[in-house]
Amino acid sequence: MSTATATRRTEGGVEAPPRRKLTPLRLLLHGFLIAVALTWLFPIAWAVLTSLRSYEYTAANGYVSFGGWTIDNYVTAWQTAEFGKHFLNSVYITVPAVLLTLFLSSCVAFVIARFSWKLNLVLLGVFTAANLLPQQALLIPLFRLFTEVPLPEFMSDSELLYDSYWGLILINVAFQCGFCVFVLSNYMKALPRDLYEAAMVDGASIWRQYWQVTMPLCRPALAALATLEVTWIYNEFFWATVLMRTGDKFPVTSSLNNLRGEFFTDNNLVSAGSVLVAIPTLVIFFMLQRHFVRGLTLGASKG
Repeated sequence: MSTATATRRTEGGVEAPPRRKLTPLRLLLHGFLIAVALTWLFPIAWAVLTSLRSYEYTAANGYVSFGGWTIDNYVTAWQTAEFGKHFLNSVYITVPAVLLTLFLSSCVAFVIARFSWKLNLVLLGVFTAANLLPQQALLIPLFRLFTEVPLPEFMSDSELLYDSYWGLILINVAFQCGFCVFVLSNYMKALPRDLYEAAMVDGASIWRQYWQVTMPLCRPALAALATLEVTWIYNEFFWATVLMRTGDKFPVTSSLNNLRGEFFTDNNLVSAGSVLVAIPTLVIFFMLQRHFVRGLTLGASKG
């Protein structure tokens, strides 16, 4: 065995793929990807750097300087914006919204993928159309609707859909279902139909085919969508500021407004608050990163 061949073998004795040559085009591609990555990371790094410096130092020396290091901004932001309470509000909204979105989307996607009928594509188009409408265009009719739909007192202090957690949960589910239906329906269409035929021979009902056959096979796709949905719904800012009026009910993203002054805004303090708000989504992403990547790669290789 030659030396070149031996260096291409791993510890398990399996031959590793040969290394690709660094052509000028490949170097250009790597340079472009590095530039894009740095462009995306720059705002985050700048926010972290700003949050760790006192306003007095940056006001005197400018933001393009080093010094004035402190963690007081994080303590002040946590206390001023009452992040502890508003984090719980985000949990009350995000968890039910994500679970409802995935459940309802998987039901619709199962019908689209499992059954062939005339309105199949129409149904998929109706659910996907919600992602094509700008949210601002629906602001006035939805605001009027929410102020007129009553709720029991135990569900809403205002006895309306307006200014309630249920309103934000429903609006997020409505806007997020389209994307999830589109992804899950394509994923389910790639599943072998022999599985359903075998389940029908065993006497499985439609519900059992959905719950016990389809859903376990869609776990990678559901994990990937759950990661995205948690990030999107948790970071949602527009509808919370429009459909809620009680400050104690605001999610954590909307509570960042508490860090703005009437005549003066401490950008260092706002940066610290933004970093605190972003931490939960980063933790969830890194916890589910393996499932997220697996779901994307499996979905890409289907069919």
